Formats: sequence, structure tokens, C-alpha cells
Amino acid sequence: MKSAPPPDPETLAISALLFIAAETETLSRFLELTGLDPGDVRAAASDKRFLLAVLDFLMADEPLLLAFAASETLSPETVVAAHRKLHKAVDPAHQAY
Repeated sequence: MKSAPPPDPETLAISALLFIAAETETLSRFLELTGLDPGDVRAAASDKRFLLAVLDFLMADEPLLLAFAASETLSPETVVAAHRKLHKAVDPAHQAY
């Protein structure tokens, strides 16, 4: 059986944003860290750098990362790979860690 292709990093980041927004406390923490007002999120979601910040937020909180990955039926490594791919798209000089 052929495995499914990896998710598109931008689409995954938007799913992550929706996951973050579902929990008031998590969304408040995200907005505080990004400095955005809730009304600015929709416009920011079209910016790859913002989407990278969404995945950065997940990557910095392992329990949140694991919960998101489980909710999407993905391995955490798939989310990490999407983060790397999006980071490279935003910053082509980025070296994978």
C-alpha cells in the first residue's frame, strides 16, 4: 500500500492555526507572543512567515505539538518536516537542523 503524500506545509499551518484558535488560553498565548490582535489573524494567515510562526509556536510546546499531530492523524515527525519545508520556503538559505 502506498503511503499518503506529505501534507502541504501551508495547509498544515492553517490547520494548526485553527487548532490553536479552538482553545482560548492557547490562542491568547499565541496572540501575546506574536503581538497580533485577533482581528489581524485572518489577513496574516496568507503570509508564509506568519504560517511559519504558527508552526514555530507548535514546535516550542511539545504537548501541543503532540495533541495537534494526533488530531490530524499525523506523526509529530510529519509536522516537523512540514515546518522545515516551510522554513526553507521562507528563508532559502535556511539550513535544516
